[in-house]
Amino acid sequence: MASFLVTAGPTREHLDDVRFLSNGSTGRMGYSLVQAALDAGHRVVLASGPTQLEPPVGAEVRQVVSAQDMLAAVEEALDGADVVIGAAAVADARPAVRYPGKPPKSAAATIELVPNPDIIAAAAAAGGRPRAVLGFALQSLDQGVAAALERGRAKLRRKALDAIAINAVAAMGASTSEVVVAFADGREESLGHASKAVTAARLVEIGLELWRSKR
Repeated sequence: MASFLVTAGPTREHLDDVRFLSNGSTGRMGYSLVQAALDAGHRVVLASGPTQLEPPVGAEVRQVVSAQDMLAAVEEALDGADVVIGAAAVADARPAVRYPGKPPKSAAATIELVPNPDIIAAAAAAGGRPRAVLGFALQSLDQGVAAALERGRAKLRRKALDAIAINAVAAMGASTSEVVVAFADGREESLGHASKAVTAARLVEIGLELWRSKR
């Protein structure tokens, strides 16, 4: 049995107590990963942003809102993790100032943004026990599949991950996805067009294979 740490869902970056920046992630891929790992008999910690989904029974759930919340949850659980899969759609930036209450509309006319922490890169850079770290790269296909794959590989290298699941923007909110996994050693594996449950089961296997290779 291995210990998985999975991030899922969007983050919300609040401008004030009512308004926030976010994205259309439903959390379905991350929750499918959690279920697949549980079905395979593993221990799972789920760090989840706000979703409409019920967490899989058996997971240890850390509900979070912002990217900073999610980073804190990941750092807290990281020491016990053998496999980390970052499926959350973490907002790239957050408002520099969070206002109390709900200020007048004029207060939000111009929003200064600051970068959010790179959670999966931080997990990859952390020391401690040997662990496998997998990320996700949601890519536009406007410039073609080859360009999308190269951008995914660049993210893999920049974040020093063991593998990255590259999929198209159309997968957000959908029940299916078409994923290509790029590995740090240069390999690629196409998982084809499949339900997120099927894709998740294979990604869990890949995480285990990478972790075992490090032991």
